[in-house]
Amino acid sequence: MAIPYGKQHITQEDIQVVIETLQSDFLTQGPKILEFEEAFAKYVGAKYAVAVANGTAALHLCALALDVKEGQKVITTPITFAASANCIRYCGGDVIFADIDPKTYLLDINSVRDLLEAAPKGTYAGIIPVDFAGRPVDLEAFRILADEFGLWIIEDACHAPGGYFIDSKANKQLCGNGVFADLAIFSFHPVKHIASGEGGMITTNDEFLYRRLLQLRTHGIVKNDDAYQNSIEFAGGKDSYPQWYMEMQMLGYNYRITDFQAALGNSQLKRAEQGLERRKEIASIYSKAFATIPNIKGQSGDVDGHAYHLYVIEVPKRKELYDYLRANDVFAQIHYIPCHLMPYYRQLGWKEGDRPNAEKYYKQCISLPMYPTLTQDEQQIVIDLIAKFYAE
Repeated sequence: MAIPYGKQHITQEDIQVVIETLQSDFLTQGPKILEFEEAFAKYVGAKYAVAVANGTAALHLCALALDVKEGQKVITTPITFAASANCIRYCGGDVIFADIDPKTYLLDINSVRDLLEAAPKGTYAGIIPVDFAGRPVDLEAFRILADEFGLWIIEDACHAPGGYFIDSKANKQLCGNGVFADLAIFSFHPVKHIASGEGGMITTNDEFLYRRLLQLRTHGIVKNDDAYQNSIEFAGGKDSYPQWYMEMQMLGYNYRITDFQAALGNSQLKRAEQGLERRKEIASIYSKAFATIPNIKGQSGDVDGHAYHLYVIEVPKRKELYDYLRANDVFAQIHYIPCHLMPYYRQLGWKEGDRPNAEKYYKQCISLPMYPTLTQDEQQIVIDLIAKFYAE
């Protein structure tokens, strides 16, 4: 059987909760959504969570909530899925890519600082660091930098639910807990830690942003007597607003998640720690196995707090290895083509050589099978194939 790079794990319990929700009174805008939001906020240690249609919608809503305007500049990494950058373009802002740290594959804080110091203060509005592959960014350091230049932070934690870093006071800081980032986002695409088909989540500790996100998620509509702007008389009431009344007070979107997706996500969330531990076991086995293969130039390694959405190695003859693995039914993947060299961003002036660390990484990276139901035998097949390839 083929071994993919990622795979969802749907249990009978997952199926049952979806069936029960389909048989309930609500398919959308019902109680399962709030239940999932509250459970997820607790899991990552944040005050508030807003469930949405997908991770891209989550990013767009964050940019809207932070009032990104046309011409504002925002910094992110080129080694990410395009949505991390595109959300700023949706609002008319300009995306500036900083380089990556070749040791961690994460946004390089020194590269970000260089950009900020080279421009007049106020040039940049925010930073979007990405917990790439599941390795958490040191958001404490980014918070200090952001405060120095008056910037907000959106943490793209799509790869890292359950991940953490240790701060300067030796405290464990969970990805998405809102301590250092203004907002954080997650994805529930099938290959992620928690699968709901499609779906996303935004977490924050800021009540104003939370309330704004709820409104933007549903067309900018408010249904709250205390928040209405039109008069009771206009609404058609006498002493109070009528039950049917609502107001669209800003331009929002339909970025809602359904109840059956939320039910599935919540069921998966209950197994999240179990899945995370298995991912760490797989990573440890890879790390030890590749330590003895000289052609492995770099790898995700055995890193404390890493959530291991992906396990990446850097190798010579990457294309040949990729084809060899596929010929043997191991479907590795490449994460990612540098975002700044996508044709869309090339049209905006980006070119090869602009971010050398990211570009070098792309030429030799390959993501190996990494998911909780990967068996020991399957993982050994992957390891043996790679060892054989480089022994020939």
